[in-house]
Amino acid sequence: MKKQNRSTETEIPDEERSAIEHLGGFEHVESMVNGILKQHGFLRRMFTEQERAPFLDGDNAVRTEIVFNFDTGKSLRANIADLLRQAHEVQAHGGGTNYVGAMLQHLVGAKLDLVVGAGKIAHHGFSVADHSTDRKGDFHVESVAMHVTTHPGEALIRKCGDNLRDGLKPVIVTIGENVTAAAVLLKNAELGDRVDVLDALQFLTANVFEHSKFSAAQCKVTLANILTRYNAIVSECETDPSLRVRLPD
Repeated sequence: MKKQNRSTETEIPDEERSAIEHLGGFEHVESMVNGILKQHGFLRRMFTEQERAPFLDGDNAVRTEIVFNFDTGKSLRANIADLLRQAHEVQAHGGGTNYVGAMLQHLVGAKLDLVVGAGKIAHHGFSVADHSTDRKGDFHVESVAMHVTTHPGEALIRKCGDNLRDGLKPVIVTIGENVTAAAVLLKNAELGDRVDVLDALQFLTANVFEHSKFSAAQCKVTLANILTRYNAIVSECETDPSLRVRLPD
């Protein structure tokens, strides 16, 4: 791709944008190009921040789908986080739909299917609340009631207390600083040593490594298998096709 001076040219030609999207998006293409430059001794990026802006602004403005762009130069955790980042971008233009929460729930569901076998646990739409059904959590696996959330609150902590009284082992799966927030809420409810709180990205990353037998080359295939199952769950449980992940041909 011919490098142009973007400081004075803010319009991206349609054919150029289309080609970049076909190759996996600007950030993926830039990462590959920067890797080639590094291999040849050029310790600089292909584009300056000013030159990158029109591409990224355009991507954010028109983000309507989530694409699986596995970058071998990044950690497995970073590649999974990229899917949630894209979901957040779609969410910004989604009219209030919680795409991140829905994606997180169905990614965990797909991971569980990979572990215990498809058809052995029930999947539900993200908007279907526990209190409107007899569900003990988002997933019920053997004696474990698993709760997947991006924002743990007091209602969830009460639900965990109900699980314990019913003889179940509650597990909370959440992201980022909310792991600490959930732990604090549990401690305040005197449940701190009775409920496990897991970081979602670590939870998913560890599973991919385990099923790949810690082969870095196999991790992309394993993650793609999880995403294939994820897409099937979304098709079964959701009505919004924007939640699906576009996989490579």
